[in-house]
Amino acid sequence: MKRYLLFCFFVLAAAMPSRAQSILPDITVKNIGGKIIVSWRNEYALPISTLNIQRSYDSLKNYSTIGSVLSPQSRENGYSDANPPYSKMYYRVFIVFEGGSYILSKPVRPVKEVPVTVVQTASGKDSIITPVERYPWQVNPLLDSSIVMPPTSSTPGIPAKPVITYPSRRIFTARDNSVVIHLPDAPTKKYTAKFFDENDRVVFELNKLTEEYLIIEKVNFVRSGWYHFEIYESGELVEKNKFFVPKDSKKQN
Repeated sequence: MKRYLLFCFFVLAAAMPSRAQSILPDITVKNIGGKIIVSWRNEYALPISTLNIQRSYDSLKNYSTIGSVLSPQSRENGYSDANPPYSKMYYRVFIVFEGGSYILSKPVRPVKEVPVTVVQTASGKDSIITPVERYPWQVNPLLDSSIVMPPTSSTPGIPAKPVITYPSRRIFTARDNSVVIHLPDAPTKKYTAKFFDENDRVVFELNKLTEEYLIIEKVNFVRSGWYHFEIYESGELVEKNKFFVPKDSKKQN
């Protein structure tokens, strides 16, 4: 996995904030739509230097490392195994602390989960709603606001161009004030992103974006305020938009 010099990292955490995650060294493993989500909460006082995710057909041996998190210190974190060879494999995490000590979590098999909610309609009938499973790293302000997407129009026989709206669907500020890059087709496309401050000065540039989700820590933007960006696919501009980085809230004594 490529490391970016801007402290970019995945934040793959538990599904739905209301559901408690297991606390390390325990882990939560879910099968949601064929994708295996391994997640946890970190409450260790000793800093973690490395955290690898491992899987095996056997609960005791033949484990192989399939990935690692770039921010092992995060309080909530996780890993998404998008293409597991078998839906009932065993998963565990290998934790290395600063100083060299380490620990292995207990092996866990995925639990298949399809959350449903039963609501009563105005006519008095029960209706079952299956919400879209979303994760903290997928929080998109467009999905949490009342913004209405403008209709697209096109001439018959000519595909309509995608409408660019604010907030962007590709780059936006998450609830924790970090900046999220969401490029669903990044593994098959050649994306580049350029970031500018409100005076049009280049802040930094990210080349060869190949991951679906990336998070840029707020510290990379130096100060709060408006920033704008340009996204290119194979050298062609596909979106020019902006986002706002708010100030840190002051903690009460």
